[in-house]
Amino acid sequence: MNERNRAVVTGMGILAPNGTGLKQFWRSLSLGESGVGPITLFDSTGFRNRIAGEVKHFDPLHYMPADWKPQRMARHTQLAFAATQMALKNADFNPTERKPGAVLPVYIGVSTSALDVIEKGFHELGQRGPRRVNSGVVSNCQPQAAAHLIARKLGVETQATTISSACPSGIDAIAMAVARIQSGEAEVAIAGGADAPITPLTMASFASAGLSSCANDHPHRASRPYDQESDSGVISEGSAVVVVESLEHAMARGARVYLEITGYSAQMDHDANDPFVGLENAMRLAMANASRQPHEVDYICSYGPGHPNLDAAEVKMIRRVFGPLAERVPVSSIKGVTGNPLSAAGPFQLVACALAFQHQLIPPTANHESPLPGCDLDFVPGKARKALLECALINVRGLGGGNSSMVVERLSPE
Repeated sequence: MNERNRAVVTGMGILAPNGTGLKQFWRSLSLGESGVGPITLFDSTGFRNRIAGEVKHFDPLHYMPADWKPQRMARHTQLAFAATQMALKNADFNPTERKPGAVLPVYIGVSTSALDVIEKGFHELGQRGPRRVNSGVVSNCQPQAAAHLIARKLGVETQATTISSACPSGIDAIAMAVARIQSGEAEVAIAGGADAPITPLTMASFASAGLSSCANDHPHRASRPYDQESDSGVISEGSAVVVVESLEHAMARGARVYLEITGYSAQMDHDANDPFVGLENAMRLAMANASRQPHEVDYICSYGPGHPNLDAAEVKMIRRVFGPLAERVPVSSIKGVTGNPLSAAGPFQLVACALAFQHQLIPPTANHESPLPGCDLDFVPGKARKALLECALINVRGLGGGNSSMVVERLSPE
């Protein structure tokens, strides 16, 4: 792979339950301070799960004008657009100043799409009748609405693509942008994920499926990856978007480089007798694509949603891939702080790795106190840890058996 085909991240924007912007996000991660709290987006009285990870104090009018009618947009669309504006500013990149005729691709991953718009529209139908439903429901509930809004407002030649592969959607979207850079078809791309699943129907459904914690009395301690006191994960919302460039383009304009994306693989589980085997294969292939061996991985930024069965299965797959090295490589899940933002999970983890490289500090697994049986790896409990970090592996898994792994590295000039 020649230098022009190396894909690097030069800008990042994030709105998460534990903080908006890179400084707030990293501060809470490094301190293990959870962003989970009581639900305020709707009246959760009577729900079994009354806690979630909400993005605090978010006002879409800080990122877009009122005449766009943001109040009609899905919340995840608002969050995705805001994260994009933050990422472009962070990258010091003005799309209108790029090479004339060059296409600027946009890839956005979504999972639950615009359920807030759909639920509101259905409520209007029941309360006001079929002739009084807001016409904006048609456009604003579409899965592609977030990517299309971002692309339309860039004011340049672009292409908008929406990826929906459950929780891996956001990391898969970034991988698609990377592939576009590596092939030489684009010099710059915008990619990430967004989800806003904190709606009555969604939260009730997750609770019924046993996929949402009901530890309502202690919200900050409810998301407990790899911990035997966990009843399930905590659902959250948010968006993270990154600017991906070819290394040559980034260097030519003097851009700051956060990390290089060197390997990726996605694979479905395919053997009913061996659950999670897709994650094992995804990890192996991602490292092979990056030309890395297990002993060269300094940190695993794990999926670790806080669901006992899912956490234990991921540990089993890490042990298969890393063998005896699994005892020594640090593994942490940021979901003790962020909750599980579904398609934004992978992009959150990518941002976390970029900041870990920058600070040479591994974020802890918050609320990990009593290891779940079978979960006996080095989960960096309690507090962040100083470390020499050059290479990290990111794992994301989704409902339905999809698995994605990505290898990221501090920039090496050779």
